[in-house]
Amino acid sequence: MALKFYNSLTKKKEIFTPLHESRVNMYVCGPTVYDHPHIGHAKSYVSFDVIVRYLRYLSYKVRYVQNITDVGHLTDNADTGEDKIVKRAQRECVEPAELVEIYTRSYFEDMDALNNIRPDISPRATAHIPEQIELVEKLIEKGFAYVSKGSVYFDVQKFKEYGKLSGRKQEELDAGARIEINPEKRYPSDFALWKKAEPDHIMRWKSPWGEGFPGWHLECSAMSMKYLGQTLDIHGGGLENVFPHHECEIAQSEAANELPFVRYWIHNNMVTVNGQKMGKSLGNFITLKDAFKKYHPLTIRFFILTTHYRSPLDFSNEALDAADKGIERLHNTVKSMRERLHYAKDGSTPPNIYEKLAQYRKVFLEAMDEDINTSGAIAVLFDLSKEVNTLLSSDQEISRKCLEDIDALYQQLGGDILGIIPKTFESKQKSEMDVLGNVMEVLIDTRNELRKAKQWQLSDFIRNKLLTIGITLDDRPDGTTWKKIK
Repeated sequence: MALKFYNSLTKKKEIFTPLHESRVNMYVCGPTVYDHPHIGHAKSYVSFDVIVRYLRYLSYKVRYVQNITDVGHLTDNADTGEDKIVKRAQRECVEPAELVEIYTRSYFEDMDALNNIRPDISPRATAHIPEQIELVEKLIEKGFAYVSKGSVYFDVQKFKEYGKLSGRKQEELDAGARIEINPEKRYPSDFALWKKAEPDHIMRWKSPWGEGFPGWHLECSAMSMKYLGQTLDIHGGGLENVFPHHECEIAQSEAANELPFVRYWIHNNMVTVNGQKMGKSLGNFITLKDAFKKYHPLTIRFFILTTHYRSPLDFSNEALDAADKGIERLHNTVKSMRERLHYAKDGSTPPNIYEKLAQYRKVFLEAMDEDINTSGAIAVLFDLSKEVNTLLSSDQEISRKCLEDIDALYQQLGGDILGIIPKTFESKQKSEMDVLGNVMEVLIDTRNELRKAKQWQLSDFIRNKLLTIGITLDDRPDGTTWKKIK
């Protein structure tokens, strides 16, 4: 078997062949950091984390780049509206840079909890303004971009392949863009590379065209090419980014370099809630921090991987409850096997066990080779667990080496590749600090409700009482934290 990916550009599964043998350059669109990450983010970044893990398991040297968007992502995801970072910063009465730090930390905290491997490079858009200006200058010089009233736009008419990723025709794009015609543009479907900053716009940089800020699409092209070269092996992101974001990335990158920008475009599908897309703009999103209050992060990860990355994932408490039971069954088998391993001696090797283990590995890898079929791979782990449970419940003595080899298989397939089986399991007994943390969470939630109801006297009563026992509260834009001072 050979690893195959569904390529969104060609609309078919293709055998994966990187540009350079044994090396993979991979870029995934990272978060716009203006709020806590939600289940939709988890779906995307867990999916690509498994792709990175599997490529490395196959002995590829992967350079994984995932950006942090901290400027330029406007509220309508195109060329108009407010900057999402600036809008949230104004609402919370903080500096945009302060807001970015709060939510970047929150993002990495949640990704770590989900057992995602951190990217090799996490570039920020604001740290790469010179590269973005240089790319715009190159596009103007080649005749693909034009300056208009201090902003710079990409001339879509000049790039004949615009629409090849999304399948949209130029006539449809122009018709769709005519609802609100921007007089600065030559054609309605042209997109902004650089936007002029209005007098009250906070985030701004000097450029050859006046003070302004980069367009959202420009950022990813500039950062990906800086660290991965002019042609990437893999570019990933959510299905909602196909148009306009990724379509625009292709246009500006290929116009600048006259080379294919990406060999394999990989897109994950969305999370839905009762059939409707989950999103911040729709107000139906569930933050990961809220989800972690009820479910272990590995349950969330398991839940995501039971569905193929290209299929929608419908969120519900019932589905997560089922996932919780499923991963518990899987973990219980591994725990039982490891406990048996503690006192195992040199015993017999069950007949044909190594042939069976080899077969489980083969079927697991076949599922992964078929466009990262994690649901099929998880099914193999449950089949393996049935075999192991039967073995453990038998009367025969099992050799230490046999158990070690079974554990190694679990760790490779379920741990190294899928990231759902830890090397060690947490103790079920909660420490004193764990209990205190749960109590504090209840008190903080209660106090927040009192503050919403403007019952300041009662909310202050809670704060003051906690202070008498050596606990301080810190009310921050991203929530209230507590600290023990005695």
